[in-house]
Amino acid sequence: MSLDTLVPLSPADLRNARAENPKTRARDLAESLGVTEAALIAAHVDGAQVLRIDAGLDRLFPAIQTLGEVMALTRNASCVHERTGTYEDYHSGNHAAMVLGAEIDLRMFPKHWVHGFALVDGPRPSVQVFDAAGDAVHKVFLTDASDRAAFETLVRDLRLLEQSDTITLTPRAPVEAAKLRADNAEALRREWGEMTDTHQFLRMVSKLKMNRLGAYRVAGAPWAFELPADTVTKLLHASADQQIPLMIFVGNQGCIQIHGGPVTRIAPMGPWINVLDPRFNLHLRADHIAEVWHVVKPIRDGMAHSIEAFDAQGALIVQIFGKRDPDTSAFRALIERLPRKAGA
Repeated sequence: MSLDTLVPLSPADLRNARAENPKTRARDLAESLGVTEAALIAAHVDGAQVLRIDAGLDRLFPAIQTLGEVMALTRNASCVHERTGTYEDYHSGNHAAMVLGAEIDLRMFPKHWVHGFALVDGPRPSVQVFDAAGDAVHKVFLTDASDRAAFETLVRDLRLLEQSDTITLTPRAPVEAAKLRADNAEALRREWGEMTDTHQFLRMVSKLKMNRLGAYRVAGAPWAFELPADTVTKLLHASADQQIPLMIFVGNQGCIQIHGGPVTRIAPMGPWINVLDPRFNLHLRADHIAEVWHVVKPIRDGMAHSIEAFDAQGALIVQIFGKRDPDTSAFRALIERLPRKAGA
């Protein structure tokens, strides 16, 4: 059930709530009101300062590429990934699309890019896209170095005729809990060992009636090792201390955003563990992490090692790989020194 069916607040109610809480983040305010973030933004649509725009990737991304330097943000319920750079090298696709820029690296799944908005007012104009349930898929914020004239052109060209302040949302799909088949364990381990590319993994486990987390629990060594819940925090600190470059993947059902490079400033703040570097920020709710796995997958030229964190419902929060600079041996050595969970 969508949050918006629980509390029947009108667009005027939502605008009043925003006016009374101008400094509260939109996501936090929406949650406190029992509505989705998309509904809160839609309530402010006036066709001038907040507008509905076309969320279709093949129109949106060529326009975003004209903005110059911006800040890209992708998040899920437990982790926020922010990367400053320029959108470059957009690749279209009906089922999956990509941005392969030097700093902004994305994988997008177009069917989830449903509700698009341009927020014109304020010091940080933005483009924000939400899925059918009203959850944020991806956001683009202008910086001091952005091309404001190009943003005005984007808004004009992508503006929709319909500029309603109400929004129709569909029920949010529940998180799929760990799905495992112990009777398929032998087949899983055999086919896992025959992989030559990490992209083969999800097709393989689906065929065996499992999902990612379920497969990790079934496979065990030498492919999956459970680690303590504080492993990601330890990994970030160790990577910063040793300047081991990482690939950090954070996503939702509509977008995955990737940081490739070192992390430097690691700052805990309450339940959050943060990376606060000049062009990359990560904000991770460490207290949401229920399971962490060291995962090994065969690839054509060796083995791919990753650290993957899940919440208590089984949702994937973050994946961390070593960056090939020129290889991942330092990352592998680091994670093999990390403590394993008792019995793993």
